[in-house]
Amino acid sequence: MTSLDTGTELLVVEIEDGVAEVTINNERKRNALARPILDALPRTLLALHDDSRVRVIVLRGAGDKAFASGADISELGDTGALRQSAEDVIEAFRLIDKPMLAMIHGFCIGAGLLVALQADIRVAADDSQFGVPVARLGLAYPFEGVQRLVALTGPAVAAEMLMSSRLYDAAEALRIGLVNRVVTVAELHEATFGLARMIADNAPLAVAASRTAIAQALLDSGERDVARVVEQIDHCFRSADAREGQVAYAERRVPKFLGR
Repeated sequence: MTSLDTGTELLVVEIEDGVAEVTINNERKRNALARPILDALPRTLLALHDDSRVRVIVLRGAGDKAFASGADISELGDTGALRQSAEDVIEAFRLIDKPMLAMIHGFCIGAGLLVALQADIRVAADDSQFGVPVARLGLAYPFEGVQRLVALTGPAVAAEMLMSSRLYDAAEALRIGLVNRVVTVAELHEATFGLARMIADNAPLAVAASRTAIAQALLDSGERDVARVVEQIDHCFRSADAREGQVAYAERRVPKFLGR
């Protein structure tokens, strides 16, 4: 296992067997997204994007109380800077091309939910609570967050979440499509990292092609870059990994994919 220097002890990254574990490490404040975390997260994500050792990223919160309880309330006085930080984080998520999972327990609120929404897959413990309390704070959720909510839950549920500011438990989050899977607290780590390892063992080009196709499918037909999707699909079929997958299948062994 190796570590990545994020520039702050409030964001910890460890890399092992192709999986980068990114931990929001502000346990004393229920992993509230303090300014050092918001500043470090974009450059950390871009560093993982460029790191050939990393095939999958897992986002999590330290301790057992929260994934992230939102932005640090003590810093809400400078709402303009907070908005810019949120936009910088979202832009970094948009730029990276590696699959991401969010491992959620406890509170996943506001800006914390915004981070979790950027993941491809969300696995939640049965003690999780979700909400977007912006209406209580006199603020508005970033448009990208609203888009993700609508894509996952539909406009009616997104409207209720954003306008009521109420909390949703894990069972309700699963029912409305906010998370992929709910497990017990004891099962959470293995459920998340088992899935991460499964993805890491698959062909990186094929995984990347799937991510691109899913993202393009969510766009209006006139905005889709279908040529990019087709190019990635063709690249998969021409790749050494495709040949390795077929040979491994014929030889009844586990394939060794290299991402080329």
